[in-house]
Amino acid sequence: MYRKPDWAVEGRDWPNRDASRFVRAAGIEWHVQSMGAGPTVLLLHGTGAATHSWRALAPLLASEFHVVSPDLPGHGFTQTPPAHGLSLPGMARSIAALLTALDVAPRFLIGHSAGAAIALRMTLDGLVAPERIVSLNGALMPFPGIAGHIFPPAARLLFLNPVAVRLFAHRAADRSRVERLMRSTGSRIDADGLDQYGRLFRTPGHVAGVLGMMAHWDLQALQRDLPALRTPLTLIAAGNDRAIPPETADAVKRLAPHADVAPLSGLGHLAHEESPQRVAALIRTVLKEAC
Repeated sequence: MYRKPDWAVEGRDWPNRDASRFVRAAGIEWHVQSMGAGPTVLLLHGTGAATHSWRALAPLLASEFHVVSPDLPGHGFTQTPPAHGLSLPGMARSIAALLTALDVAPRFLIGHSAGAAIALRMTLDGLVAPERIVSLNGALMPFPGIAGHIFPPAARLLFLNPVAVRLFAHRAADRSRVERLMRSTGSRIDADGLDQYGRLFRTPGHVAGVLGMMAHWDLQALQRDLPALRTPLTLIAAGNDRAIPPETADAVKRLAPHADVAPLSGLGHLAHEESPQRVAALIRTVLKEAC
C-alpha cells in the first residue's frame, strides 16, 4: 500500500482549507471543498492535480455560485478505489455517488483536461443533468496515431511497478523537475502552485492514483458517444496549450451537436492557474447566458 498525502502534513496549509471536509461515498473517503451560494457548479480537476488546482478560480466563482470541487479518486486526499473505479465510467459513477451523499445536483459542470471527459461521461450516462458543461482544455479525444495504442499499456506497466512509482515520487523532491513538468504544458504557474504539485508528486499514493487513472483511461467510447450529447457544451481552448492542442476543441465541436468553442489566447494548459481572473470572467459570461 502506497502512502497517500496526509491531511496533517501535505494538507497543513492547503489552499481554501477552511472549505474542506471529508465525505464517504462509493466505498471510499473523499476530500471535497464547498464554498459560496447560488446555482451549484461542480469543478472537476485534471489528471495529476487536486483541489489546489482551483485555489484562485473557485473563490472567484463562489461570489455568484455554490462551488463544489472534490479530489478525484486516487488523487490528492481522496482514497484510491479498486482498479475498475479508476476508469472513465468508474469515476463518473463514483462522483455521481458523491453528489448523492452531498445532496447536491449541479446545474453546471466545469472540467479541466480529464475532468472534462468525466463531466461528459456523467452526462451521457444520465448520472447528472446539467444545463451546460464547460470544458477547459478538455482531454476529450484519443491520442492520435501510435501514441494511442502505446500510452495506456505503458502507464499500466508503471502503475504495476512499485519501483517506478516510488522513483517518480523520489525525483519529485527536486523542485526543478516539477517546474519543468508544469512548463511543458505551456503554462507558467506561481510558486504556491508549484509547491502544491510538488507535495502531491512526492507521495507515492498520489503518483499511483495518477498512473492508475492513466492506465485505465479509454476515450474511444467517449468520442463515439459525443454525437448523442444534447447538453450545451462550451469548449475553452487555450492557444498555448502544449498538452491538449487547441485544434482538439474544433474536432469535438464537429461531433457534439450543441458545442461551441471559446478561444483563450496567451495561456497554456493550466490557464485557470495562470490567469484565474480571465478564466473566471469567461466562465461567468458563459454561465450567465445559460441562467
